[in-house]
Amino acid sequence: MHAELTFPVATLLGFLLALARVSGVLVLVPLPGFSAGADAGRVVLALALTLALFPAWPAPALTADGQIPAVGRMIGSIVLETFFGMIIGLAVAFLLEGVQLAAQTLGLQAGYSYASTVDPNTQADTTTLQVMAQLLAGTLFFAVGFDRQVLGALADSFSASSPPLLEQGGPALRTAVESIAGLGAAIFTTGLRLALPVLALLVMLDVAFAVLGRLHAQLQLLSLSFAVKMLVSLGFLAAVLGVYPAIFERSGVGTFSLLQRVLKR
Repeated sequence: MHAELTFPVATLLGFLLALARVSGVLVLVPLPGFSAGADAGRVVLALALTLALFPAWPAPALTADGQIPAVGRMIGSIVLETFFGMIIGLAVAFLLEGVQLAAQTLGLQAGYSYASTVDPNTQADTTTLQVMAQLLAGTLFFAVGFDRQVLGALADSFSASSPPLLEQGGPALRTAVESIAGLGAAIFTTGLRLALPVLALLVMLDVAFAVLGRLHAQLQLLSLSFAVKMLVSLGFLAAVLGVYPAIFERSGVGTFSLLQRVLKR
């Protein structure tokens, strides 16, 4: 007796729509070393996340007689799903880039822009402090549990916003883009909050060296100030590093709250 394995076409189409959205998220999430990894590993990760979201797969809109939609309509739906996933990934990228902006600002003011290393993502030369901030942001992303928030946002997006996205893709996608674009300001807000204590200390050091140079014109403080600023900024940064997780978590809560509002439209 032979058994036949049947696989509904609607389930296959739902898998393709879910895979398109998950792939769009993974394209823009700037996890350390993710883009430099093997292509097969990224494909397996996308497939694994898609299968894990099986209960939330979207149901494709069938025709009036219960048939699958036309090829052109399905391709348009897949493209819209990919762009919607990229919007979710862009929101996460904005969150992580705030830490990068703080490191870039500190590196320029403290003199660490002269020390360069290889960026594991782009394989290009970048400042040492910026690479450390990139690794710190990736570690905080998983430590705080924002990876689960991303998966939850994906599952909610399938159940909450798939119908307007598939049937009225233009307005829904435009609203989502406008809402997520507003998160770009959070990059500067988070970066400034993280870098402000060290920047304030560096301003005080510059004022102190300026006063000493004014009082004793014979002192050559230029070469000395460079080394002192690097040492003091590194020590003070290590002292205030304990507040970074709290600031990062508050910024992430705001980001995912806005993301949830967008997905429930």
